[in-house]
Amino acid sequence: FLKASNLGVNDFFGDAVSISGNTLVVGADGEDSDANGVDSDQADNSADDAGAAYVFVRSGSTWSQQAYLKASNSDANDEFGDSVMISGDTVVIGARLENSRATGVNGDQADNSLSLSGAAYVFVRSGSTWSQQVYLKSSLSRPGFFGRSVALSGDTLVVGSSDFMEVFQFGTQRNLIKADLVDNLDFFGADVAISGNTMVVGAIGEDSSADGINGDETDDFASFSGAAYVFFRNGSTWSQEAYLKASNSDGNDRFGNSVAISDDTIVVGATGEGSSANGVNGDQGNNAAAGAGAAYVFLRNGTTWSQEAYLKASNSETGDAFGESVAISGDTLVVGAHLESSNANGVNGTQGNNAAASAGAAYVFVRNGSDWSQQAYLKASNPDANDNFGRAVAISGDTIVAGASQEGSAADGVNGGSGAEGDNSAFRAGAAYVFARSGSSWSQEAYLKASNSAGGDSFGTSVAISGNTLVVGASAEASDADGVNGDETDNSAPTAGAAYVFARAGSTWSQRA
Repeated sequence: FLKASNLGVNDFFGDAVSISGNTLVVGADGEDSDANGVDSDQADNSADDAGAAYVFVRSGSTWSQQAYLKASNSDANDEFGDSVMISGDTVVIGARLENSRATGVNGDQADNSLSLSGAAYVFVRSGSTWSQQVYLKSSLSRPGFFGRSVALSGDTLVVGSSDFMEVFQFGTQRNLIKADLVDNLDFFGADVAISGNTMVVGAIGEDSSADGINGDETDDFASFSGAAYVFFRNGSTWSQEAYLKASNSDGNDRFGNSVAISDDTIVVGATGEGSSANGVNGDQGNNAAAGAGAAYVFLRNGTTWSQEAYLKASNSETGDAFGESVAISGDTLVVGAHLESSNANGVNGTQGNNAAASAGAAYVFVRNGSDWSQQAYLKASNPDANDNFGRAVAISGDTIVAGASQEGSAADGVNGGSGAEGDNSAFRAGAAYVFARSGSSWSQEAYLKASNSAGGDSFGTSVAISGNTLVVGASAEASDADGVNGDETDNSAPTAGAAYVFARAGSTWSQRA
Protein backbone atom coordinates (compact mmCIF):
# COMPACT_ATOMS: atom_id res chain seq x y z
CA PHE A 1 0.00 0.00 0.00
CA LEU A 2 1.87 3.03 -1.29
CA LYS A 3 1.33 6.57 -0.13
CA ALA A 4 3.24 9.77 -0.62
CA SER A 5 5.85 10.50 2.03
CA ASN A 6 4.17 13.90 2.48
CA LEU A 7 0.57 13.15 1.71
CA GLY A 8 -1.92 15.98 1.62
CA VAL A 9 -5.57 16.59 0.89
CA ASN A 10 -6.32 16.73 -2.86
CA ASP A 11 -2.83 15.59 -3.91
CA PHE A 12 -4.28 12.96 -6.31
CA PHE A 13 -1.40 10.57 -5.73
CA GLY A 14 -1.97 7.69 -8.17
CA ASP A 15 -3.46 9.74 -10.98
CA ALA A 16 -0.65 8.32 -13.16
CA VAL A 17 1.43 5.17 -12.63
CA SER A 18 4.18 3.34 -14.52
CA ILE A 19 6.25 0.25 -13.70
CA SER A 20 9.46 -1.27 -15.06
CA GLY A 21 10.87 -4.36 -13.36
CA ASN A 22 11.36 -3.63 -9.66
CA THR A 23 10.82 0.12 -9.91
CA LEU A 24 7.61 2.07 -10.15
CA VAL A 25 6.76 5.75 -10.30
CA VAL A 26 3.56 7.42 -9.12
CA GLY A 27 2.41 10.88 -10.12
CA ALA A 28 0.57 13.26 -7.74
CA ASP A 29 -0.32 16.29 -9.81
CA GLY A 30 -2.16 17.99 -6.96
CA GLU A 31 0.74 17.88 -4.45
CA ASP A 32 1.42 21.31 -2.93
CA SER A 33 4.96 21.69 -1.60
CA ASP A 34 7.24 24.42 -2.98
CA ALA A 35 10.28 22.12 -2.93
CA ASN A 36 12.51 21.79 -6.01
CA GLY A 37 14.59 18.88 -7.28
CA VAL A 38 15.16 15.47 -5.68
CA ASP A 39 14.43 14.61 -2.04
CA SER A 40 14.06 18.23 -0.99
CA ASP A 41 11.93 19.74 1.80
CA GLN A 42 8.37 18.38 1.73
CA ALA A 43 7.19 20.21 4.82
CA ASP A 44 4.95 22.99 3.53
CA ASN A 45 1.94 23.33 1.26
CA SER A 46 2.55 26.81 -0.11
CA ALA A 47 2.44 25.94 -3.81
CA ASP A 48 -1.03 24.59 -4.59
CA ASP A 49 -1.05 21.87 -7.27
CA ALA A 50 2.64 22.23 -8.05
CA GLY A 51 2.75 18.44 -8.26
CA ALA A 52 5.26 15.73 -7.45
CA ALA A 53 6.27 12.18 -8.35
CA TYR A 54 7.47 9.37 -6.13
CA VAL A 55 9.80 6.49 -7.00
CA PHE A 56 9.46 3.15 -5.20
CA VAL A 57 11.74 0.13 -5.47
CA ARG A 58 11.36 -3.51 -4.52
CA SER A 59 13.99 -5.60 -2.76
CA GLY A 60 12.80 -9.18 -2.44
CA SER A 61 9.16 -8.63 -1.54
CA THR A 62 9.67 -5.34 0.27
CA TRP A 63 8.91 -1.95 -1.30
CA SER A 64 10.39 1.33 -0.16
CA GLN A 65 10.32 4.90 -1.42
CA GLN A 66 13.59 5.66 -3.17
CA ALA A 67 12.99 9.23 -4.28
CA TYR A 68 10.68 12.24 -4.03
CA LEU A 69 10.83 14.13 -7.33
CA LYS A 70 9.92 17.75 -7.88
CA ALA A 71 10.42 20.03 -10.82
CA SER A 72 13.59 22.12 -10.78
CA ASN A 73 11.32 25.17 -11.12
CA SER A 74 8.37 24.00 -9.07
CA ASP A 75 5.49 26.45 -9.03
CA ALA A 76 1.85 26.52 -8.01
CA ASN A 77 -0.61 25.01 -10.52
CA ASP A 78 2.06 23.39 -12.73
CA GLU A 79 0.56 19.90 -12.19
CA PHE A 80 3.94 18.15 -12.37
CA GLY A 81 3.13 14.41 -12.32
CA ASP A 82 0.08 14.59 -14.59
CA SER A 83 1.85 12.03 -16.81
CA VAL A 84 4.69 9.65 -15.90
CA MET A 85 6.67 6.88 -17.55
CA ILE A 86 9.65 4.78 -16.54
CA SER A 87 12.07 2.69 -18.57
CA GLY A 88 15.00 1.14 -16.73
CA ASP A 89 16.87 3.90 -14.88
CA THR A 90 15.10 6.80 -16.58
CA VAL A 91 11.88 8.54 -15.59
CA VAL A 92 10.08 11.24 -17.55
CA ILE A 93 7.42 13.41 -15.93
CA GLY A 94 5.03 15.85 -17.57
CA ALA A 95 3.84 19.16 -16.12
CA ARG A 96 1.29 20.30 -18.67
CA LEU A 97 0.42 23.59 -16.93
CA GLU A 98 3.99 24.85 -16.34
CA ASN A 99 4.34 28.48 -17.41
CA SER A 100 7.91 29.39 -18.36
CA ARG A 101 8.80 30.99 -21.69
CA ALA A 102 11.89 28.79 -22.14
CA THR A 103 12.32 26.73 -25.30
CA GLY A 104 14.27 23.56 -26.04
CA VAL A 105 16.55 21.72 -23.65
CA ASN A 106 17.60 23.24 -20.32
CA GLY A 107 16.32 26.70 -21.20
CA ASP A 108 15.69 29.63 -18.84
CA GLN A 109 13.16 28.63 -16.15
CA ALA A 110 13.15 32.03 -14.44
CA ASP A 111 9.93 33.60 -15.72
CA ASN A 112 6.30 32.52 -15.79
CA SER A 113 5.14 34.74 -18.62
CA LEU A 114 3.72 32.05 -20.91
CA SER A 115 0.75 30.42 -19.23
CA LEU A 116 -0.02 26.77 -19.90
CA SER A 117 2.99 26.20 -22.15
CA GLY A 118 3.92 23.05 -20.23
CA ALA A 119 7.18 21.22 -19.63
CA ALA A 120 8.67 17.75 -19.18
CA TYR A 121 11.49 16.66 -16.89
CA VAL A 122 13.86 13.71 -17.22
CA PHE A 123 15.40 12.08 -14.15
CA VAL A 124 18.08 9.38 -14.19
CA ARG A 125 19.32 6.94 -11.57
CA SER A 126 22.92 6.12 -10.74
CA GLY A 127 23.06 3.35 -8.16
CA SER A 128 20.21 4.37 -5.90
CA THR A 129 20.55 8.13 -6.46
CA TRP A 130 18.22 10.07 -8.74
CA SER A 131 19.01 13.41 -10.35
CA GLN A 132 17.28 15.62 -12.89
CA GLN A 133 19.03 15.22 -16.23
CA VAL A 134 17.18 17.71 -18.40
CA TYR A 135 14.36 20.23 -18.43
CA LEU A 136 12.45 19.99 -21.68
CA LYS A 137 10.32 22.64 -23.36
CA SER A 138 8.85 22.76 -26.79
CA SER A 139 10.75 24.62 -29.48
CA LEU A 140 7.44 26.43 -30.07
CA SER A 141 7.07 29.12 -27.44
CA ARG A 142 3.29 29.17 -27.00
CA PRO A 143 0.54 27.74 -24.80
CA GLY A 144 -0.09 24.11 -25.64
CA PHE A 145 -0.05 21.85 -22.54
CA PHE A 146 3.34 20.39 -23.47
CA GLY A 147 3.73 17.38 -21.19
CA ARG A 148 0.13 16.18 -21.29
CA SER A 149 1.41 12.79 -22.46
CA VAL A 150 4.81 11.12 -22.40
CA ALA A 151 6.31 7.93 -23.85
CA LEU A 152 9.76 6.46 -23.41
CA SER A 153 11.57 3.69 -25.28
CA GLY A 154 15.29 3.15 -24.91
CA ASP A 155 17.06 6.45 -25.55
CA THR A 156 14.04 8.07 -27.16
CA LEU A 157 11.50 10.24 -25.39
CA VAL A 158 8.27 11.59 -26.87
CA VAL A 159 6.34 14.44 -25.27
CA GLY A 160 2.84 15.35 -26.40
CA SER A 161 1.10 18.72 -26.49
CA SER A 162 -2.30 19.85 -27.69
CA ASP A 163 -1.21 20.14 -31.33
CA PHE A 164 2.39 18.97 -31.72
CA MET A 165 4.99 16.53 -30.43
CA GLU A 166 8.64 16.79 -29.54
CA VAL A 167 11.05 13.87 -29.87
CA PHE A 168 14.24 13.81 -27.85
CA GLN A 169 17.12 11.41 -28.29
CA PHE A 170 19.27 11.70 -25.23
CA GLY A 171 22.46 13.60 -25.80
CA THR A 172 22.07 14.09 -29.56
CA GLN A 173 19.06 14.65 -31.80
CA ARG A 174 16.01 16.70 -31.04
CA ASN A 175 12.98 17.01 -33.34
CA LEU A 176 9.77 18.95 -33.45
CA ILE A 177 7.05 16.65 -34.71
CA LYS A 178 3.86 18.13 -36.10
CA ALA A 179 1.22 16.87 -38.40
CA ASP A 180 2.17 17.67 -41.98
CA LEU A 181 -0.97 19.80 -42.16
CA VAL A 182 -1.59 21.76 -38.98
CA ASP A 183 -4.88 23.19 -37.75
CA ASN A 184 -6.18 24.61 -34.50
CA LEU A 185 -7.74 22.24 -31.98
CA ASP A 186 -6.51 19.05 -33.63
CA PHE A 187 -5.29 17.88 -30.20
CA PHE A 188 -2.29 16.27 -31.81
CA GLY A 189 -0.67 14.39 -28.93
CA ALA A 190 -3.91 13.31 -27.24
CA ASP A 191 -2.29 9.89 -26.90
CA VAL A 192 1.14 8.58 -27.88
CA ALA A 193 2.83 5.21 -28.13
CA ILE A 194 6.33 4.15 -29.17
CA SER A 195 8.02 0.87 -30.07
CA GLY A 196 11.65 0.89 -31.14
CA ASN A 197 12.06 3.40 -33.98
CA THR A 198 8.35 3.86 -34.64
CA MET A 199 5.85 6.04 -32.85
CA VAL A 200 2.19 6.82 -33.32
CA VAL A 201 0.42 10.00 -32.28
CA GLY A 202 -3.33 10.44 -31.91
CA ALA A 203 -5.10 13.68 -32.92
CA ILE A 204 -8.75 13.36 -31.92
CA GLY A 205 -9.72 16.84 -33.14
CA GLU A 206 -8.34 16.51 -36.69
CA ASP A 207 -11.08 17.46 -39.16
CA SER A 208 -10.38 16.10 -42.64
CA SER A 209 -12.88 13.83 -44.36
CA ALA A 210 -10.15 11.57 -45.80
CA ASP A 211 -10.38 7.79 -45.40
CA GLY A 212 -7.63 5.23 -45.09
CA ILE A 213 -3.88 5.78 -45.50
CA ASN A 214 -2.23 8.99 -46.70
CA GLY A 215 -5.46 10.51 -47.99
CA ASP A 216 -6.26 14.13 -48.79
CA GLU A 217 -5.82 16.27 -45.67
CA THR A 218 -6.80 19.59 -47.22
CA ASP A 219 -10.44 19.95 -46.17
CA ASP A 220 -12.06 20.45 -42.78
CA PHE A 221 -15.41 18.89 -43.62
CA ALA A 222 -15.47 16.25 -40.85
CA SER A 223 -15.01 18.03 -37.52
CA PHE A 224 -13.36 15.86 -34.85
CA SER A 225 -13.20 12.86 -37.13
CA GLY A 226 -9.66 12.39 -35.83
CA ALA A 227 -6.42 11.04 -37.23
CA ALA A 228 -3.24 9.26 -36.23
CA TYR A 229 0.26 9.94 -37.48
CA VAL A 230 3.11 7.44 -37.74
CA PHE A 231 6.71 8.63 -37.50
CA PHE A 232 9.85 6.59 -38.14
CA ARG A 233 13.45 7.21 -37.09
CA ASN A 234 16.33 6.51 -39.47
CA GLY A 235 19.57 7.10 -37.62
CA SER A 236 18.84 10.31 -35.75
CA THR A 237 16.25 11.70 -38.19
CA TRP A 238 12.51 11.37 -37.74
CA SER A 239 10.07 11.66 -40.60
CA GLN A 240 6.35 11.12 -41.00
CA GLU A 241 5.78 7.68 -42.48
CA ALA A 242 1.99 7.59 -42.63
CA TYR A 243 -1.18 9.60 -42.06
CA LEU A 244 -3.85 7.24 -40.76
CA LYS A 245 -7.57 7.78 -40.98
CA ALA A 246 -10.43 5.40 -40.32
CA SER A 247 -11.74 3.51 -43.33
CA ASN A 248 -15.13 5.07 -42.54
CA SER A 249 -14.03 8.47 -41.29
CA ASP A 250 -16.84 10.69 -40.06
CA GLY A 251 -17.37 13.79 -37.97
CA ASN A 252 -17.09 13.35 -34.18
CA ASP A 253 -15.61 9.85 -34.43
CA ARG A 254 -12.61 10.94 -32.28
CA PHE A 255 -10.28 8.51 -34.04
CA GLY A 256 -6.99 8.70 -32.14
CA ASN A 257 -8.54 8.88 -28.69
CA SER A 258 -6.31 5.93 -27.73
CA VAL A 259 -3.30 4.41 -29.51
CA ALA A 260 -1.03 1.43 -28.94
CA ILE A 261 1.83 -0.13 -30.89
CA SER A 262 3.65 -3.45 -30.88
CA ASP A 263 6.43 -3.80 -33.48
CA ASP A 264 4.75 -3.35 -36.91
CA THR A 265 1.15 -3.27 -35.64
CA ILE A 266 -0.79 -0.22 -34.50
CA VAL A 267 -4.25 -0.11 -32.96
CA VAL A 268 -6.26 3.11 -32.80
CA GLY A 269 -9.45 3.68 -30.81
CA ALA A 270 -12.32 5.90 -32.00
CA THR A 271 -14.84 6.27 -29.18
CA GLY A 272 -17.32 8.35 -31.19
CA GLU A 273 -17.57 6.07 -34.24
CA GLY A 274 -21.23 5.37 -34.94
CA SER A 275 -21.82 2.31 -37.13
CA SER A 276 -24.03 -0.50 -35.86
CA ALA A 277 -21.66 -3.21 -37.14
CA ASN A 278 -20.55 -6.02 -34.84
CA GLY A 279 -17.32 -8.00 -34.75
CA VAL A 280 -14.47 -7.86 -37.26
CA ASN A 281 -14.67 -6.10 -40.64
CA GLY A 282 -18.42 -5.57 -40.47
CA ASP A 283 -20.57 -3.11 -42.43
CA GLN A 284 -19.29 0.44 -41.88
CA GLY A 285 -21.89 2.07 -44.07
CA ASN A 286 -24.20 3.63 -41.50
CA ASN A 287 -24.26 5.84 -38.42
CA ALA A 288 -27.13 4.11 -36.69
CA ALA A 289 -25.32 3.72 -33.32
CA ALA A 290 -23.83 7.07 -32.38
CA GLY A 291 -20.87 6.75 -30.03
CA ALA A 292 -20.74 2.96 -30.20
CA GLY A 293 -17.04 3.21 -30.91
CA ALA A 294 -14.56 1.22 -32.97
CA ALA A 295 -10.90 0.25 -33.12
CA TYR A 296 -8.73 -0.03 -36.19
CA VAL A 297 -5.66 -2.22 -36.71
CA PHE A 298 -2.91 -1.14 -39.09
CA LEU A 299 0.01 -3.27 -40.28
CA ARG A 300 3.32 -2.24 -41.84
CA ASN A 301 4.94 -4.20 -44.65
CA GLY A 302 8.32 -2.66 -45.40
CA THR A 303 7.48 1.05 -45.22
CA THR A 304 3.89 0.70 -46.34
CA TRP A 305 0.99 0.77 -43.90
CA SER A 306 -2.44 -0.71 -44.55
CA GLN A 307 -5.56 -1.18 -42.47
CA GLU A 308 -5.69 -4.82 -41.43
CA ALA A 309 -8.92 -4.87 -39.45
CA TYR A 310 -11.92 -2.82 -38.42
CA LEU A 311 -12.94 -3.95 -34.95
CA LYS A 312 -16.29 -3.52 -33.29
CA ALA A 313 -17.73 -4.95 -30.11
CA SER A 314 -19.63 -8.18 -30.55
CA ASN A 315 -22.60 -6.34 -28.99
CA SER A 316 -22.07 -2.89 -30.41
CA GLU A 317 -24.58 -0.36 -29.07
CA THR A 318 -25.12 3.37 -29.10
CA GLY A 319 -22.95 5.20 -26.56
CA ASP A 320 -20.74 2.27 -25.49
CA ALA A 321 -17.47 4.18 -26.22
CA PHE A 322 -15.64 1.07 -27.46
CA GLY A 323 -12.05 2.24 -27.95
CA GLU A 324 -11.77 4.36 -24.80
CA SER A 325 -8.64 2.36 -23.96
CA VAL A 326 -6.48 0.02 -26.06
CA ALA A 327 -3.45 -2.16 -25.38
CA ILE A 328 -1.56 -4.63 -27.56
CA SER A 329 1.04 -7.33 -26.99
CA GLY A 330 2.16 -9.27 -30.06
CA ASP A 331 -0.89 -10.85 -31.71
CA THR A 332 -3.30 -10.05 -28.88
CA LEU A 333 -5.05 -6.79 -28.23
CA VAL A 334 -7.63 -5.59 -25.75
CA VAL A 335 -10.14 -2.78 -26.17
CA GLY A 336 -12.04 -1.15 -23.33
CA ALA A 337 -15.64 0.09 -23.63
CA HIS A 338 -16.31 1.71 -20.28
CA LEU A 339 -19.89 2.71 -21.09
CA GLU A 340 -21.08 -0.72 -22.32
CA SER A 341 -24.28 -1.66 -20.49
CA SER A 342 -24.98 -5.39 -20.37
CA ASN A 343 -25.35 -7.08 -16.99
CA ALA A 344 -23.32 -10.13 -18.06
CA ASN A 345 -20.52 -11.19 -15.75
CA GLY A 346 -17.23 -13.01 -16.20
CA VAL A 347 -15.97 -14.24 -19.57
CA ASN A 348 -18.16 -14.62 -22.67
CA GLY A 349 -21.43 -14.03 -20.84
CA THR A 350 -24.78 -13.11 -22.38
CA GLN A 351 -24.55 -9.73 -24.11
CA GLY A 352 -28.15 -9.32 -25.11
CA ASN A 353 -29.44 -6.60 -22.79
CA ASN A 354 -28.71 -3.10 -21.53
CA ALA A 355 -29.76 -3.66 -17.94
CA ALA A 356 -26.61 -2.18 -16.33
CA ALA A 357 -25.94 1.23 -17.86
CA SER A 358 -22.22 2.03 -18.17
CA ALA A 359 -21.16 -1.12 -16.36
CA GLY A 360 -18.38 -1.42 -18.93
CA ALA A 361 -16.67 -4.25 -20.79
CA ALA A 362 -13.40 -5.21 -22.48
CA TYR A 363 -12.90 -7.22 -25.63
CA VAL A 364 -9.93 -9.41 -26.53
CA PHE A 365 -8.95 -9.94 -30.16
CA VAL A 366 -6.28 -12.27 -31.54
CA ARG A 367 -4.56 -12.52 -34.90
CA ASN A 368 -3.95 -15.71 -36.85
CA GLY A 369 -1.91 -14.89 -39.93
CA SER A 370 -3.61 -11.71 -41.07
CA ASP A 371 -7.05 -12.60 -39.71
CA TRP A 372 -8.34 -11.08 -36.48
CA SER A 373 -11.13 -12.58 -34.42
CA GLN A 374 -12.67 -11.79 -31.06
CA GLN A 375 -11.37 -14.27 -28.52
CA ALA A 376 -13.13 -13.08 -25.40
CA TYR A 377 -15.75 -10.69 -24.04
CA LEU A 378 -14.66 -9.66 -20.56
CA LYS A 379 -16.94 -8.37 -17.84
CA ALA A 380 -16.46 -7.84 -14.16
CA SER A 381 -17.46 -10.73 -11.94
CA ASN A 382 -19.82 -8.27 -10.20
CA PRO A 383 -21.01 -5.90 -12.93
CA ASP A 384 -23.16 -2.97 -11.94
CA ALA A 385 -24.42 0.21 -13.51
CA ASN A 386 -21.84 3.01 -13.78
CA ASP A 387 -18.83 0.89 -12.75
CA ASN A 388 -16.89 1.98 -15.88
CA PHE A 389 -15.05 -1.33 -16.21
CA GLY A 390 -12.54 -0.94 -19.05
CA ARG A 391 -11.77 2.76 -18.67
CA ALA A 392 -8.14 1.65 -18.22
CA VAL A 393 -6.61 -1.57 -19.62
CA ALA A 394 -3.13 -3.07 -19.77
CA ILE A 395 -1.74 -6.32 -21.19
CA SER A 396 1.44 -8.30 -20.67
CA GLY A 397 1.67 -11.61 -22.53
CA ASP A 398 -1.25 -13.77 -21.38
CA THR A 399 -2.44 -11.41 -18.65
CA ILE A 400 -4.86 -8.50 -18.87
CA VAL A 401 -5.83 -6.04 -16.15
CA ALA A 402 -8.87 -3.79 -16.41
CA GLY A 403 -9.70 -0.92 -14.10
CA ALA A 404 -13.23 -0.03 -12.99
CA SER A 405 -12.78 3.21 -11.10
CA GLN A 406 -16.45 3.61 -10.15
CA GLU A 407 -17.13 0.05 -8.93
CA GLY A 408 -18.97 0.28 -5.61
CA SER A 409 -18.58 -2.85 -3.50
CA ALA A 410 -17.32 -2.62 0.08
CA ALA A 411 -15.00 -5.61 -0.40
CA ASP A 412 -11.30 -5.17 0.21
CA GLY A 413 -8.09 -6.95 -0.73
CA VAL A 414 -7.83 -9.82 -3.20
CA ASN A 415 -10.96 -11.76 -4.19
CA GLY A 416 -13.23 -10.06 -1.72
CA GLY A 417 -11.25 -9.96 1.50
CA SER A 418 -13.52 -9.21 4.43
CA GLY A 419 -16.44 -8.00 2.33
CA ALA A 420 -18.70 -9.25 -0.40
CA GLU A 421 -18.38 -7.99 -3.96
CA GLY A 422 -22.14 -8.20 -4.34
CA ASP A 423 -23.03 -5.08 -2.36
CA ASN A 424 -22.76 -1.50 -3.52
CA SER A 425 -22.37 0.33 -0.24
CA ALA A 426 -19.09 2.02 -1.22
CA PHE A 427 -19.94 4.11 -4.29
CA ARG A 428 -16.93 4.73 -6.54
CA ALA A 429 -14.54 2.77 -4.34
CA GLY A 430 -13.20 1.20 -7.51
CA ALA A 431 -11.76 -2.18 -8.44
CA ALA A 432 -9.41 -3.89 -10.88
CA TYR A 433 -9.80 -7.28 -12.49
CA VAL A 434 -7.06 -9.63 -13.68
CA PHE A 435 -7.70 -12.11 -16.48
CA ALA A 436 -5.32 -14.89 -17.53
CA ARG A 437 -5.24 -16.98 -20.70
CA SER A 438 -4.60 -20.71 -20.86
CA GLY A 439 -4.46 -21.87 -24.44
CA SER A 440 -7.23 -19.84 -26.02
CA SER A 441 -9.43 -19.62 -22.92
CA TRP A 442 -9.55 -16.61 -20.63
CA SER A 443 -10.69 -16.65 -17.04
CA GLN A 444 -10.79 -14.10 -14.28
CA GLU A 445 -7.78 -14.76 -12.10
CA ALA A 446 -8.29 -12.09 -9.48
CA TYR A 447 -10.67 -9.39 -8.30
CA LEU A 448 -8.56 -6.65 -6.78
CA LYS A 449 -9.70 -4.08 -4.28
CA ALA A 450 -7.76 -1.68 -2.15
CA SER A 451 -6.80 -3.06 1.25
CA ASN A 452 -8.60 -0.04 2.71
CA SER A 453 -11.39 0.20 0.18
CA ALA A 454 -13.74 3.13 0.75
CA GLY A 455 -16.36 4.99 -1.22
CA GLY A 456 -15.03 7.63 -3.57
CA ASP A 457 -11.43 6.36 -3.74
CA SER A 458 -11.49 5.67 -7.52
CA PHE A 459 -9.20 2.63 -7.28
CA GLY A 460 -8.59 1.59 -10.89
CA THR A 461 -8.12 5.10 -12.27
CA SER A 462 -4.82 3.89 -13.73
CA VAL A 463 -3.33 0.42 -14.20
CA ALA A 464 0.06 -0.91 -15.32
CA ILE A 465 1.50 -4.41 -15.52
CA SER A 466 4.98 -5.85 -15.98
CA GLY A 467 5.27 -9.63 -15.86
CA ASN A 468 3.93 -10.81 -12.51
CA THR A 469 3.65 -7.38 -10.93
CA LEU A 470 0.89 -4.86 -11.38
CA VAL A 471 0.14 -1.47 -9.91
CA VAL A 472 -3.24 0.21 -9.52
CA GLY A 473 -3.73 3.91 -8.87
CA ALA A 474 -6.50 5.31 -6.65
CA SER A 475 -6.26 9.03 -7.16
CA ALA A 476 -9.01 9.94 -4.68
CA GLU A 477 -8.04 7.65 -1.76
CA ALA A 478 -8.29 9.56 1.53
CA SER A 479 -6.13 8.04 4.28
CA ASP A 480 -3.56 10.21 6.05
CA ALA A 481 -0.86 7.50 5.96
CA ASP A 482 2.46 8.22 4.36
CA GLY A 483 5.19 6.05 2.86
CA VAL A 484 4.90 2.28 2.40
CA ASN A 485 2.36 0.12 4.21
CA GLY A 486 1.31 2.89 6.59
CA ASP A 487 -1.87 3.24 8.65
CA GLU A 488 -4.91 2.95 6.36
CA THR A 489 -7.58 3.30 9.00
CA ASP A 490 -8.89 6.86 8.66
CA ASN A 491 -10.17 9.04 5.85
CA SER A 492 -9.01 12.45 7.04
CA ALA A 493 -7.14 13.44 3.85
CA PRO A 494 -9.70 13.56 1.01
CA THR A 495 -8.32 12.72 -2.44
CA ALA A 496 -4.76 12.44 -1.15
CA GLY A 497 -4.47 9.36 -3.35
CA ALA A 498 -2.67 6.04 -3.12
CA ALA A 499 -1.19 3.28 -5.26
CA TYR A 500 -1.29 -0.45 -4.62
CA VAL A 501 1.17 -3.09 -5.77
CA PHE A 502 0.12 -6.69 -6.35
CA ALA A 503 2.36 -9.65 -7.17
CA ARG A 504 1.55 -13.07 -8.58
CA ALA A 505 2.98 -16.38 -7.43
CA GLY A 506 1.66 -19.15 -9.64
CA SER A 507 -1.93 -18.05 -10.18
CA THR A 508 -2.32 -16.37 -6.79
CA TRP A 509 -2.20 -12.62 -6.43
CA SER A 510 -1.45 -10.81 -3.21
CA GLN A 511 -1.03 -7.18 -2.28
CA ARG A 512 2.65 -6.60 -1.61
CA ALA A 513 2.65 -2.89 -0.91
